[in-house]
Amino acid sequence: MLPEILSAQTKAATPAKHVAAAKPVPAVMLNVREAPFNATGDGKTKDTAAFQSALDRCGVLGGGEVLVPAGNYLVGSIQLRSKTTLRFAEGAVLLGSPAMDEYAVTQVRWEGRWIPGHIALVYAIDAQDVSVVGPGKIMGNESLGGRPTKENPFRHPALMEFIRCDNVHLSGFSTHYARVWSIHPTNCTNVKIEGLTIRSTTGNGDGIDVDSCKHVHISKCDIATGDDCISLKSGRGLEGYMLQQTTEDVTIEDCTMSDNIFACIGIGSETSGGIRKVRIRNCKFIGAKTFALYIKSRPGRGAFIEDIVAENLDVTGTYGGGFLRFNLLASGLVGEDPVPGMEGIPQGRNFVIRNVRLDAEIPVLVDGGGVPAEKPLQGLVLENISGQCKKGITLENARGVVIRNVHVTGYEGPLLSTLNVTGVGLTGAAKAEPMKVPDAVQERKAPYKLQ
Repeated sequence: MLPEILSAQTKAATPAKHVAAAKPVPAVMLNVREAPFNATGDGKTKDTAAFQSALDRCGVLGGGEVLVPAGNYLVGSIQLRSKTTLRFAEGAVLLGSPAMDEYAVTQVRWEGRWIPGHIALVYAIDAQDVSVVGPGKIMGNESLGGRPTKENPFRHPALMEFIRCDNVHLSGFSTHYARVWSIHPTNCTNVKIEGLTIRSTTGNGDGIDVDSCKHVHISKCDIATGDDCISLKSGRGLEGYMLQQTTEDVTIEDCTMSDNIFACIGIGSETSGGIRKVRIRNCKFIGAKTFALYIKSRPGRGAFIEDIVAENLDVTGTYGGGFLRFNLLASGLVGEDPVPGMEGIPQGRNFVIRNVRLDAEIPVLVDGGGVPAEKPLQGLVLENISGQCKKGITLENARGVVIRNVHVTGYEGPLLSTLNVTGVGLTGAAKAEPMKVPDAVQERKAPYKLQ
């Protein structure tokens, strides 16, 4: 025993050998037009292999930047690697291939569920520190758009998609696509999207879909779409409810938005993982087919939408619905495997809307009739709202309401109509007509399991 103790003491007393600090690996700078990649950029020759080879090499060398000089580059889907920036120079245009088989099939999120589908034109999966920067342009092939069908059940490719990534940065480029979502981060953390110009002006052409993501910052974007300009989601039905992949801590600021089919900002209706801590500020809504701001869910989704603050907003164009609607009763289809019973009724909490300027006559100021009586909205502030509207404010099933400094003109009928609402600023309210309640979601006969 004694020799072993002495040996241990001797080793402990021996100074450790000096280990030199590892030298930082230099970030590589690669050009898709240069050897060995040799992209053509003529808009006719397929450059997919050149792009993917450059991105792969950048990744294995520890990260850096892949430059895309001016030119027109025809590609199928390309995958970004960790610690890689894809930079599009002025005059660089990425053109999506029309061939569907050049977009690999994997598990993708579609309307709140994971299904087999074609991956996006530009994508990353399980990556860290990925960036796409401009000022170039990314254009999807519009022939690939559309919804899944029985004959072709795979989801069609989005334009850009990031799945389970951390530190995603998109900056300074423009996009053009149609009939499928343009930018779709899913299960990501720390997402920064700034200075983008997004055009997608036909059906189902959402601009940015934030899907079960945390710590997202969207700023200084100019978005004109057919469907929602920006949509926040977190899963649908029992699959989304069991996964509980919440969308939270989202800031949207200094953006200009216009849509010609649905809303400028849609929160829901896929909300089964919950949505919380959303800040919308200093934005301009210059056109909305339904409502500029639409908060939506339905029984069968469950979970919650809470801590939503929207402030310093300019509304200059809504031609179908109006400024604000929250509809937690009947937005979206029930779908397969809804969350049953009371557990499936969504809860709304703490909606704060303040400092809003209506610079044109808005059809409806606030449509807040769609709240379940079983779970009233807990906390609503409508403050400092001015301008013109044809119809005022309707509220149903709400507690802790505060209405202050609402100065609008041009409305017909009462400014405020309520039903089962408590709070301050409600004096003189007319009685609202109750919204139709959908059929209850029935309890399941067998337990649900993820599979």
